[in-house]
Amino acid sequence: MASDPAKANTAKSAAARRAGSARVRHRRLLPAEAHGKAPKRDAIVHCGWGKLILAHTFGDAPSLAAAVADEDRKERNIAFYVQDPHVILAAAPQQLFLDPSHTYRLWLAHYRHKKDSARGFYIRRLRRKEDADAVNSILARVGMVQIPAEFLLKTHNSRTFTLLVAIDEESDAVVGTVMGLDHTRAFKDPEDGSSLWSLAVDPQAAPPGVGEALVRQLAEHYQTRGRSFLDLSVMHTNSAAIGLYEALGFQRVPVFAVKHKNPINEKLYIAPEPEAKLNPYARIIVDEARRRGIGVEIEDEAGALFRLSLGGRTIACRESLSELTSAVAMSRCDDKALTRRILQKEDLALPDQIEAAAADENEAFLARHGSIVVKPARGEQGHGIGVDIRDREAMARAIAAAEAHCERVLLEQFCPGDDLRVIVIGGRVVAGAVRRPAEVKGNGRSTVVELIDVQSRRRAAATGGESRIPLDGETERCVRDAGLSMDAVLDEGKSVAVRRTANLHTGGTMHDVTGQLHPAIADASIRAARALDIPVVGLDLIVRAPGSPEYVIIEANERPGLANHEPQPTAERFVDLLFPQTVR
Repeated sequence: MASDPAKANTAKSAAARRAGSARVRHRRLLPAEAHGKAPKRDAIVHCGWGKLILAHTFGDAPSLAAAVADEDRKERNIAFYVQDPHVILAAAPQQLFLDPSHTYRLWLAHYRHKKDSARGFYIRRLRRKEDADAVNSILARVGMVQIPAEFLLKTHNSRTFTLLVAIDEESDAVVGTVMGLDHTRAFKDPEDGSSLWSLAVDPQAAPPGVGEALVRQLAEHYQTRGRSFLDLSVMHTNSAAIGLYEALGFQRVPVFAVKHKNPINEKLYIAPEPEAKLNPYARIIVDEARRRGIGVEIEDEAGALFRLSLGGRTIACRESLSELTSAVAMSRCDDKALTRRILQKEDLALPDQIEAAAADENEAFLARHGSIVVKPARGEQGHGIGVDIRDREAMARAIAAAEAHCERVLLEQFCPGDDLRVIVIGGRVVAGAVRRPAEVKGNGRSTVVELIDVQSRRRAAATGGESRIPLDGETERCVRDAGLSMDAVLDEGKSVAVRRTANLHTGGTMHDVTGQLHPAIADASIRAARALDIPVVGLDLIVRAPGSPEYVIIEANERPGLANHEPQPTAERFVDLLFPQTVR
């Protein structure tokens, strides 16, 4: 019987992978000199986020333990390629811990390129300060250690480091990053290896495939250089990343890492307290409180209710709404018409507004402004809101939709511009972010409703289930206004806005602009918070641009989502407000 060439090749490939894995086990148990050349002794490479300590180049456990513990306050050292973790841990048990991560290796001789298709982004080296700032913004947003901008800029001409960034073709924004280390140049690695570090993708703005593309580009870069493998370390609970790496051909190898017991790593070596699953808006506050030694009691998981206690002080919270916000202040924000009347007395800029009444009065208001916003007088998260309504029929439908959420409906002058959320805590502006409505981009194959479903699932995954694009009448109206039906196949590369409101809960994205806020906008936000007499508030404004003084205030939210504004220190300032004695 003739053999099947495909099966034969598959068997050979599997055998090669097994042989490669066996070589890993063998190599790491031998002294480096056994490979014919010696690496640098006691090799340490500073990577910006901390020191990468090549454990297999150290001669004894005490010196290796001392190197790991020699760590700056804002950095994170990693001892990688640890052969006998029990020995190094015994040398400094109070200072070190075994990192609960897996090591994966891609044998570059077996790696095969993937033919690129249109994807909405491209990859290049980091080369300017704006790139470095954007990289650090992404690292902070995903909870990773930031890297000094001056270090990142030095990597542009480095042969030891390779720092890649993914650039969105439409916005020209950095949406992903990865760092590579050439082991041969870094410490004269006799195995001619390389490794991947600091892979991060913007959870708000990155199109699909950015992470995979960054990994592939780095692998191909080192393959071209003649390196034998690409290693990486990934948390054992990160199933999504592990799935990606295994799909690309990475194999798990028996390599260990040891880290220092510092505040950055605390959650890895201290067993978590028994807690219910909290949404991201409660979780960010609870984590910050626990970091400061403040006691946490979960009162209700589904309602995101918890109590924070320190000494004799206990404060009940529901996400960012605490007992420090009075019921009266909360009611001032809850009723949008009341909010407007209070702010109007402070001579703040506001859009024209009336309460929906008889049809002729509503039509007169529409005629006066040409385009309006229809929204329930009470409500949150963008439910029941219709934006940029231009004709009587659309207005009637929007009023009916708003009445499903509140019997009182407001008609408001539509003001074009950027949708800006400003967070004021304790009378200070802490964060500002431009909110953009949900949109989908065509691939030439999928219908609009299929694209919405995919985008909605991605937004939900990035926000812990908090952000989804509703398939309702407002979404259908937006698609219809674009000249499409929900079943239409969207051309490749074409983008269509599927919502007019930019609320995160309806699929919108947020983009930090705190450093760009014009003083007039910051001042107006502080005055508004003072007028409402509320200690924590999220103010919604329409602005020409964050750096311009023109604005109108449209709403105030007494329970803003602080997690949406990372990397700004919103949770830190909130806990400062509640427990000022813990301020550092």
